[in-house]
Amino acid sequence: MLVLGIESSCDETGVALYDSEKGLIANQLHTQMAMHAEYGGVVPELASRDHIRRLVPLTHAALREAKVSYQQIDAIAYTQGPGLGGALLAGAAYANALAFALNKPVLPVHHLEGHLLSPLLAKEQPEFPFVALLVSGGHTQFMAVRDFGDYELIGESVDDAAGEAFDKTGKLIGLPYPAGAILSQYAKLGHPDAFQFPRPMLHSHDLQMSFSGLKTAVLTAVEKARATHHLSPQDTLPENIRNDICRCFQDAVVDVLVAKAKAALLQTGFRRLVVAGGVGANWKLREELSSLTVQTAPKRQPENIKTYFPPLDLCTDNGAMIAFAGAMRLVNGVQHAEKSGSFDVKPRWRLNEIVRDKMN
Repeated sequence: MLVLGIESSCDETGVALYDSEKGLIANQLHTQMAMHAEYGGVVPELASRDHIRRLVPLTHAALREAKVSYQQIDAIAYTQGPGLGGALLAGAAYANALAFALNKPVLPVHHLEGHLLSPLLAKEQPEFPFVALLVSGGHTQFMAVRDFGDYELIGESVDDAAGEAFDKTGKLIGLPYPAGAILSQYAKLGHPDAFQFPRPMLHSHDLQMSFSGLKTAVLTAVEKARATHHLSPQDTLPENIRNDICRCFQDAVVDVLVAKAKAALLQTGFRRLVVAGGVGANWKLREELSSLTVQTAPKRQPENIKTYFPPLDLCTDNGAMIAFAGAMRLVNGVQHAEKSGSFDVKPRWRLNEIVRDKMN
């Protein structure tokens, strides 16, 4: 079974081909990062227009990479949601039009399911069941994953997603877009004890998280540093202070995510953890979660947790994860591909709703 995957939920246009026997055979991606950098963030209208420009050339490139023709495609999977409405419509309209022209079935896919399953594209694949940490610019959630299509939301951020907090904090410090990725690099140069930032909801006895207060603490530290050094709002922070803030902020976020991951594993009884989403590429988070242990009782030996990450190039949005998720839903009988016709997109769509949607 050969599935063409199309991703257009935000600011990356992804087109990929997944073969159920050969695996991923083509993966084409265009990022709009440079275009949005001028505005300091994603401009939805510009994102939608750029998706329209990129989809056909990327599809041609994917077919050339895989050395297959349009007629060899068995189904077309596309991101139905969540995401930016106009961006989703660009990909959905293209996928359905292409499917109609080729007389191929289509398969709407949940964006977060693509992220959740993306570690299965790595050489070392997790087995079910596992706890999934979906951590990106738009979502920070813990899911109990028992099988394909069997996902239970067990915890999430009540305000900013972790990736959103990274980007907003980087912007407060004066870093250019995309600030979160740059912040992580500067954090390598900072001292972990330079600032005492809070760990919100660390001891809340549940799996909920909050990062907006941490962002406020960083703002206070930045304003104090500017006052101490007699800097105007236009002046850049001294490098050592900038690096220290980046390090201490990052460590605070990672401490919360690691503590909640341990709690999720203890709550579910699972001993495998899957980490997916753009923040999953963060070096500190990978370092901490790769050596994770849990202790069920004070006198018992700690249990090692096996942690799985997608390949670094599949942490951000991409067509490969959509093609793979679509293929897996078909192979496992969770969903049937449909003939192209009327379609819609779901800018707001919770992951645990997808099975119920397919049953209705």
